[in-house]
Amino acid sequence: MAITRRTTLALAGLLLAAVPAPALAAGRPPTDGPDPAALSAAIAARPGDPTAGAVARVTVDGRVWRGTAEDPVSRQPVAPNAAFRIGSINKTFVAAVLLQLAAEHRIDLDGTVQQYLPRTLPDGFKPITVRQLLDHTSGLPQAVEGPDVKDNDGVIAQRFKVETLDEVVQRTLYPKGGPAAPVFDPGTQQEYNNFDYRLAGRIIEQVTGHSVKQEVTARILRPLHLHHTEVTEGRPEMPEPHLTGYLLNDAGIPTDVSEQGGNPESMVSTPADLDRFLRALLDGELLPPQQLHDLLALPRDAAGQPVPYRDAGDCQFGPDKGKACYSAGLMAIALQDGTVVWGKTGHDLGYSDGFFTTPDLSKRLVYSVGASGVTPAPALRLASTVFGPFAR
Repeated sequence: MAITRRTTLALAGLLLAAVPAPALAAGRPPTDGPDPAALSAAIAARPGDPTAGAVARVTVDGRVWRGTAEDPVSRQPVAPNAAFRIGSINKTFVAAVLLQLAAEHRIDLDGTVQQYLPRTLPDGFKPITVRQLLDHTSGLPQAVEGPDVKDNDGVIAQRFKVETLDEVVQRTLYPKGGPAAPVFDPGTQQEYNNFDYRLAGRIIEQVTGHSVKQEVTARILRPLHLHHTEVTEGRPEMPEPHLTGYLLNDAGIPTDVSEQGGNPESMVSTPADLDRFLRALLDGELLPPQQLHDLLALPRDAAGQPVPYRDAGDCQFGPDKGKACYSAGLMAIALQDGTVVWGKTGHDLGYSDGFFTTPDLSKRLVYSVGASGVTPAPALRLASTVFGPFAR
């Protein structure tokens, strides 16, 4: 059975268990910038933390703090502008491109996968819209991707493999024994699924005639001057300086997995570039008003309520606990004062990342920790320090 890597995990659910730091708590009046001491304490390694370095960038009221935690394996410092693999944060780039194409009337968000990608889905699937891919209400089966191994040594050995979409489609929709079945009717529930965005990327290519890399580069990276961000298309090398990503082998020894293959739409970026992208995305620099509305719209039922979230392990926070918390490429997390923080987590082999902001962009956080798995403790401490207590 292939290993499925769900690249967005429930950051907010883990934050509920974190002890909020006193600095920059939600609901306080504007400050004169980040609290360097509190942030330095948050990112510093503590007993029980993963054996990995970290890098972060925090903006509060226009003032910036940049911090790192030393790589405990190599005992080398981490550069404040270190590059890292961004995991599922790439979904936000894909969503932005599709929303731009919608603004240009080249894609209809309510057009169907069957329309744009004929003969891709089995005949038994009901129509699934592009919008339902973006907000994870497609009802498609979970992506079957990753190496067909059951131990970390196998994952490490096979990490240079580049998976084509055709391979993932075949394993996900046409497994041995016959075509896969829908998990639920489109639009009735939400369940985070990498496969939604693999198909979204294919729609970009089908409509434009260009690769996802070409479209992301032309529409986002070049206009925003994101010179340290790229779609790798499976190229394993990392730029310098970079944060080293580690995976424990079967003997429990941290192994450098920074160089890897993976999804052709995988991306590498830096804290400053991701902060610039997030700011441009939410202040309307990349999207017209209607598409900015679409970006932040949570899927709702006929009564106007967010649709149920299918998996009890996610979206379990705030006044709408158990309801949809993912929009088109972002996720919403409620603070105790009622403010909603927008952003995205990402997980690649050896990396756990995230970027989040308040709606007015006054408080922003970008982080990466060089460790695989659930959102690590340094990230939770940073988020708690920047944004204050989250709603339960």
